[in-house]
Amino acid sequence: MTQAAFVDHGTVIRSLAERWLRMVAEDSEVRAGGGDFVCSPAGLWLALTAVAAGARGETAQELRELLGAAGAEAAGSATAVARGLAATEALTVATGAWARTPVYRAFRESLPDIGVGQFDPADTAPVETWIREETGGLIGELPGTPDEDTLLMLVNALVLTGRWESPFPGADTGPARFTDASGGRHEVETMHQTLPPADAWAVGSTAVAELRCRAGSGRLPARARFVLGPHGASAAEVLPAAWAAEPARTAFDADEVRIALPRCSLRTSLDATGHLAGLGVHWATSDEADFAGMSPEPLKVGQVAQESVIKVAEKGVEAAAATAVMMAIPAGVARPRRIERIAFDRPFGVVVLDGSGSVPLFAGWQATAPVSP
Repeated sequence: MTQAAFVDHGTVIRSLAERWLRMVAEDSEVRAGGGDFVCSPAGLWLALTAVAAGARGETAQELRELLGAAGAEAAGSATAVARGLAATEALTVATGAWARTPVYRAFRESLPDIGVGQFDPADTAPVETWIREETGGLIGELPGTPDEDTLLMLVNALVLTGRWESPFPGADTGPARFTDASGGRHEVETMHQTLPPADAWAVGSTAVAELRCRAGSGRLPARARFVLGPHGASAAEVLPAAWAAEPARTAFDADEVRIALPRCSLRTSLDATGHLAGLGVHWATSDEADFAGMSPEPLKVGQVAQESVIKVAEKGVEAAAATAVMMAIPAGVARPRRIERIAFDRPFGVVVLDGSGSVPLFAGWQATAPVSP
């Protein structure tokens, strides 16, 4: 996968972000919580693209339209993008899979960075331990809830622990007024810093301020962009300004830019399953789903859930997301009984025990061809 291909997939991820953010902002639970949310478009793309590597037919086609890749090419795309993202300083990307159904060797080998373990839907502790380790404890639970119909589960973890290149002076932090979306006024702890003009610009009527994290070891610094739209503007209208291309930016006519930024901490648990239809995904969640490249058993996307957190303070930014895709057995399909076959077709023993099962009354070993009694 070339760098150009990675950039192309960056375009796809940004497009997914713009479409998904509208749904997240309108999600009933988000609205009930006052409208605050944090999510990970890259985490959603990585998890769905890894699953899409096993898709075939109409299922693959609709996922390809959303993700830019599906079927055989999706595995290479997911691996290349994950490795490309890992070139960012202080950013870690990891994906794990757990199954209680056969998984094709070709599927496993096509995703070399993903291990496949076994799991019990009644005991998710091993998966949650993995999530805690990969996110540095920022996320401690499995997003979503597997059930008896869950045969395979794929989880992507994305975590950033960045320190500002120029930290906010702690002595300058103090209470300042903040007006919430409903017009309520509050006093919140607010940080202050002066930026060079090149680190701030406008996209239409939205102001953008960029803070860079420290970098080392030849890796690229993470960039945090804070966007402020006009009064009454929605999240879906404002957030895309953070990744608007340079031709859309207008420099401020100023010698310096002073920002006042509240310290903040956001955490959101999302069930994105219901968002998939709005993103054009229908076959993958239906009983006609085709994931024949993943397992010999029929599978469909049963649930997509994500938990994300972001913390912004004087010294830096911490952010993490865990995205889980639960693959379930389609309705009306009886799961084949898992049978372990033992053929006594070579020398074997026979032991007859007492009623307690502890005293060997008779013991025999059949070494020659058995003779019927």
